[in-house]
This record gives sequence, structure tokens and C-alpha cells, in this order.
Amino acid sequence: MSATAVAPRLHGLGPRRITVLLALVAAVLAAIVLSITIGSKSVPLPDVWHALTAPTGTENDIVIRSLRLPRTALGVLAGVALGVAGALMQGHTRNPLADPGLLGVTQGAAFAMVSSIILLGASSLLAYIWFGLAGALVASVAVFALGMVGGRGGPTPVTLALAGTAVSALLYALTSAIVLLDEQAMDVFRFWQAGSIAARGADVVWQVLPFILAGLVLAMLNAPGLNALSLGEDVARSLGQNIPRTRAVGVAAVTLLSGAAVAACGSLAFVGLIVPHLARSLSGTDHRWLLPYSGLVGAALLLLADVIGRVVAPPGELEVGVVLALLGAPFFVALVRRRKPVRL
Repeated sequence: MSATAVAPRLHGLGPRRITVLLALVAAVLAAIVLSITIGSKSVPLPDVWHALTAPTGTENDIVIRSLRLPRTALGVLAGVALGVAGALMQGHTRNPLADPGLLGVTQGAAFAMVSSIILLGASSLLAYIWFGLAGALVASVAVFALGMVGGRGGPTPVTLALAGTAVSALLYALTSAIVLLDEQAMDVFRFWQAGSIAARGADVVWQVLPFILAGLVLAMLNAPGLNALSLGEDVARSLGQNIPRTRAVGVAAVTLLSGAAVAACGSLAFVGLIVPHLARSLSGTDHRWLLPYSGLVGAALLLLADVIGRVVAPPGELEVGVVLALLGAPFFVALVRRRKPVRL
């Protein structure tokens, strides 16, 4: 019997799940429309259609094609990536409070980007985004390697969480020390820490797209093995699962997804934490459904947060990372209060 056949509550294609999936797709499309039309300058839908199909160089055409479309596309990609990465992290660590930062991805990207600015003179996003991706990968590999030290059969959820916390703390301390030495690095780090999808061109979208697509493919390939691991490592091993390989594929997917999103948009807190819980309430525990649900919920949430940030403080706007923190903090407190304490 295969692992996917015995994982808990793994139902086939059901009408309810298809209906919910279509509803989430509609929610993402609605969020895309809001993101394109609403801002410091609202654009009517007929003008949006004109800008997309027959642009003539008007102000609205420039706003839509040069600013709103790249911003919206990056918001969708980042939301999908962080939502799926969060679901993977919570599944692999069996920790409902886990998010992509737990693997050191966030701080690894920050450290690499800041170091590239000071040591190599990188001065633009197009220059240091690649260092951010590389830093996220190196940090994740380090966490995975540390999680395997002294263990049998690969890293466990506990060792992954502990190693991730230690690596993240070390990288944050090193990054904080470096930014004190360089004003430009401080400015970039401050903007990156706030988290934003504004002021990003279409070239950034095309640069992160291959990494996110590759991460999504690995995530879906990882779903059956993650379902088996939810039964416990002993059961998964008895079902023929290669646990180290399953963990490695999961870590690679999280690195690609969250590394690309973080390098392009900065630290978007709480997306990877909130989204899997919302998606799980709709999909259940089957990761074959939970992962795509998480991606769609993440995209809708991030775009709506960005729209809120544009309208609450006119004529300026709040960065989307700030809005997500304001929305996510109460959710995090409620989640912690709802869970029973565990005696160690």
C-alpha cells in the first residue's frame, strides 16, 4: 500500500474541494483587479482595459503598465511562494508556529545582500538580488546539515527548528554589525526589513519567476512524502519513504520559494505563518490540496494588504510588510492562546 493511500483524510477529487479551489481563484482575480485599479491615483476599469489592450501613452497607461502591473505580478508571486513555503515548513517541523524564517532563509538573504553592498559594491536591486538568493540557499543548507548532526535517519522537526533558530540569530547579529559600518547598506537593510512590493520593475518579476516555479514543482512533488511523514517517521519509513530525501526536497522547495520572495520584496512577516492555518481550515491535512490552497490564499492576502496600505495613509502609503504585521500580530497571539501548553 502506498504512503498516499494511508495518509490521514486523503480524499480524492471532491466537489467541495473543487468548489473551494475555484472560489480561491476568484478571490485572487478580484484582488488583482483591486491592486491594479486602486491606489493614490485610482484608475477606472475602462481605462485599465485600454492600457492593457491599446495603450497610447496616457498617464493612466503609464501608471498601469509601468507601476501597477509589475507590482501586482510580484505580489501574486510572493504571496504564492510564501504561502506554500509556510505550509511546507509547518508540515516538516510539525510546528504550527513555523514560517520560512525558521530555516534561516530570511536572515541568510539579508546577510548576503548587505555583504554584497559593502564588499562588492552592489548598488541596485538587480545586482544584489542574486546574492540574496545565494544567501538563502547557503543558510538553508547549513541549517539542514546542522539538523543532521548526531541524528539517525536525517534531521528531525526539533533539530531543524533548533538549528534554524541558532543560524538565524547568528546571521541577524552579523548583519546588524555590518550595516552600522555603511550608510548605503543601512538604507537598503531598513527598506528590506520593512518589506515592500512597490518600486519593482517587470525585470525583477522575470528574475524571480524561474526560482518560484521550480520551488512550486518541488513542493508538489514533496506533498505525498509530507503526507506520509505526518503519520510519524517510523510509519513513513515502513511505507518505503526515504526520509532524508523527503526532507531535502522540502528544504530545497522552501529555499527557492521564500528565498526568491524575500530577496525581491524583503521581509514580509506573518504570511508564511497565517496562510497555512487559513488554508488548512478549508483543505484539511492533505498536502496535495493544502499547498495549492496556501498559494492562492497567500496571493490574495498579500495583494489585499498592499491595497489597504495604499488607501489608509493618503497621499502616501504604508509598506505591505507593515500592514501584514498589523494584521498578523493579533492572529499570532490568538493562535498561541488557543493552543494548550506542552510540558517538555
